Amino acid sequence: MNPLLEKFNTKYTSSPFSDIKEEHYLPAFQELVKTAQKEIDEITNNPETPTFENTIEAMAFSGEQLDRVSSIFFNLNSAETNDEIQKIAQDVSPLLTEFSSKISQNEKLFERIRNVYDQKDTLSLNDEQKMLLNETYKGFVRSGALLNEEDKKKLEKINMDLSIKSLQFGQNALASTNAYFKHITNKEELKGIPEAILEQYEEDAKEKGLEGYVITLQYPSYLPSLTYAENRELRKELALANGKKSFDGGEFDNQNLIKEIVKLRQEKAELLGYKNYANFVLEERMAKSPEKVFAFLNELLDKAKPFAQKEIEELKTLAKADGIDEIQSYDHAFYAEKLRKQKFDIDDEELKPYFQLEKVQEAVFGLAKELFGLEFNEINDVQKYHQDVKTYEIVEVESQKIEDKNKKGFESLSLTTDNQKPTTKYKALLYADYHPRKGKRAGAWMTSYKNQYKKNSDNSRPHISVVCNFTKPTKDTPSLLTFQEVTTLFHEFGHALHGVLADTQYPNLSGTSVKWDFVELPSQFLENFCYEPEFLKTFAKHYQTGEILPDEKIEKLSQSKSFMEGYQTMRQVGLGLLDMAFHSSVSEHEVTDVKEFENHFTKATQIYPSNPETATAPSFSHIFQGGYSAGYYSYKWAEVLDADAFQYFKENGIFNPEIASKYKILLSSGGTKDPMELFKAFRGSEPKVESLLKRAFG
Repeated sequence: MNPLLEKFNTKYTSSPFSDIKEEHYLPAFQELVKTAQKEIDEITNNPETPTFENTIEAMAFSGEQLDRVSSIFFNLNSAETNDEIQKIAQDVSPLLTEFSSKISQNEKLFERIRNVYDQKDTLSLNDEQKMLLNETYKGFVRSGALLNEEDKKKLEKINMDLSIKSLQFGQNALASTNAYFKHITNKEELKGIPEAILEQYEEDAKEKGLEGYVITLQYPSYLPSLTYAENRELRKELALANGKKSFDGGEFDNQNLIKEIVKLRQEKAELLGYKNYANFVLEERMAKSPEKVFAFLNELLDKAKPFAQKEIEELKTLAKADGIDEIQSYDHAFYAEKLRKQKFDIDDEELKPYFQLEKVQEAVFGLAKELFGLEFNEINDVQKYHQDVKTYEIVEVESQKIEDKNKKGFESLSLTTDNQKPTTKYKALLYADYHPRKGKRAGAWMTSYKNQYKKNSDNSRPHISVVCNFTKPTKDTPSLLTFQEVTTLFHEFGHALHGVLADTQYPNLSGTSVKWDFVELPSQFLENFCYEPEFLKTFAKHYQTGEILPDEKIEKLSQSKSFMEGYQTMRQVGLGLLDMAFHSSVSEHEVTDVKEFENHFTKATQIYPSNPETATAPSFSHIFQGGYSAGYYSYKWAEVLDADAFQYFKENGIFNPEIASKYKILLSSGGTKDPMELFKAFRGSEPKVESLLKRAFG
């Protein structure tokens, strides 16, 4: 029996991870593609006149089991992969691409869709139905429905090649990350690195059967070395190894894949009638055009560069005192940390004991309760894909007394009304996966194992996952977070809330199914609370003594929000410009040399000398494997949205129930409305870039 082909007879129909074996995947995909194709055929060959219900709506609900199995498989390929799963992915990806292409190139089906679309002004559709109809029609057109047969075949081949090459890019980047480690037996070489980090390095060495210490390119291992190691040669070696990921000419080199992916995307755009791939992508984003993105990024570059240069001059002064005449990129984190400690009298290692992972999680859960009436209960009767994962049942408290948060501090809501116990309603299932391991890719992300939707009077609730790479607890020390990791958890949880609060009719308009340059608003918005003294005091407590982080430290931490903001803005703008260059400039500037191309288009943002042995693009998985191609700018774009949104809260009380209620509507609406319309309904006006500039540079 293949559990992926059966109805999930589990709590909340959760994924039956414990029952799934690797050999189940490929047969399941092969069978479910057939089933989904049969559903599409029934819609296509329906003898009745095409209607919204029998065509557009029927399509929205087709392939449900295939979607769920795809979510399970590809999520595990990121969070708990191995050689066998990666091999299966090479077979599954083209299978799914072929299925998708068959649908998008089904002329008879498109005729039904066009028939309904042409009548849209005479149909009695609500806003969500109109959006679904428009998105369905546009999706087919953008997938080549209006192309001739020869061009359709070309497009199908391009899409197939892209799916395989993008997958290979990600696998190479992960393999290149895992291939390197630095083994050190002399503790003197690690001078300056805090004991808690050294403990982790010892644990990593033991896992490899080695004496001494092991440093890897996993973020929680790599970054502390660059930040604290007094050994400059060690910092240089690690930074060089990190910068050479998939750029060393070896087995996992991605340079040729970059050239091929970029060329294929350009060919796809031209085939569909667009000047370049960026034009194709941005048609469906808030920004609308490459010109607007370049103008936005260059405006930020102009504003940020003087601040960045001033920041680097301060670092150069510190480095010069240590006898370093020319500061390099691998010195940045070390001297930035020194300067931060000097300016604010705080450092990450001093703060970490106050940010125990469990307490930070409690705080983010408490914030969701405060703003949206959500409660999180850990449960143990749901199958997990790894022992480190924790599962939570999320419920919404339906009868609660909302107090005035303009006058009160952060505190638990009164959850009783007229001495009655509150009623709760199941809202979502949450998987929390926080620690690094060999089969998990680097970084942090939120994803979904099941979308929310409404069907036959049933509101089917979502299954959400938050995945991070925080330092593992040791036998003596719990998992303690840097402040940056605290904001990372809030960031990903902001995405999670977008999924948890989803309340739409159709799964493909639910939760985070919004324009890409809107999707980062909820995540970046939630980060703002980490800098609010009133809120910080509720959870920044020493894991051994329970002492609250002192007021002066909290104040300094709050003030430090804009520390190195000029440099960070330059870095993000540089990545955004590089992304846009790959996807809008290749017709004029062919990518013959990846490093040369990268230098040319990021020159204006380069603060430190470029090292010929390192490059960003070969491990830039966001744009070559993930969904951020021609969209990396959206992080800064969304910062404008989040700065303006949080300013609204600040002006009226950061726990203001009325504004929280309006924001909840924005989150729960998913992709059912144009994002600018949603933002204006919440804020009362379009977002202002001045809010971001004021927050960043005063």
